Order: sequence, then structure tokens, then C-alpha cells
Amino acid sequence: MGAALEFVRYQSTEVNTRGICVGIFGLANGLAKTGKLCDEDHRWWQTANAWYDAAYPDPNLADPTVYDRTINPHAQAWFKTSAAHLLKRIPGYVDLLDRYGVKWEEVRSSDPGRVLYEDDVQVVVVPNR
Repeated sequence: MGAALEFVRYQSTEVNTRGICVGIFGLANGLAKTGKLCDEDHRWWQTANAWYDAAYPDPNLADPTVYDRTINPHAQAWFKTSAAHLLKRIPGYVDLLDRYGVKWEEVRSSDPGRVLYEDDVQVVVVPNR
């Protein structure tokens, strides 16, 4: 990971019971799984998630331990800012979160933590504390 690279993460503003700030997809998934989304938003969420699932690699397929809660309990994913095709769809997620009163923040870093996984559009790290 080069120091000149910049990374961006969209996450909750507060830590959860596991001591992590949940990422934007986890926040949206939580709304859907608890039945809080209206029908139109639920359909949008399903379509958006399907697009992202097809658009870039799933780190779990390369290394099933990346998100293992006993091995890497604080692992978090960051987009590379060069992944413009992925980042241009993030506003749909933040709009969804805003409509349902879910607080989120954008965080940027050139060194988000110890890299567990990396591909051309993202890194999964154990964050710097």
C-alpha cells in the first residue's frame, strides 16, 4: 500500500457494542433486515447491493478470515479513492441513511491501518487506534 494513496470510508458516527463504526453497507443492510425500509427503498437497496456485489471482489472469497470476528474483530473496508465507478453510487446510500435518520460520516486517510486484504478498489484493514 503506497503512502500517496488515499482511502475513504463511510461509516456510523458512533461505535457499536463490538467497538466498531459500522460501514455504510452494514448500516443500510441493518435498516433492511429490521424491516424499516418502505417498499420503494427496499427495492432500491436490493438493486444497489446487487450492483455492488457484481462490481468488485468480495474479500471473504479470497480470505475467509478477513472478517472473522474472533481473528479480526475490528476489520473494516476502505475504498481507494481511485475507484470512481464505485464511489459515484455512494450518494444513494447516504441519501437512504439520511431519510431514516441514521448518522454517518465520511473518513479519509492515507494510512487507515494494517492491511489484511487489498485489491484494485479497496483495502480491508485492522484500523489504527
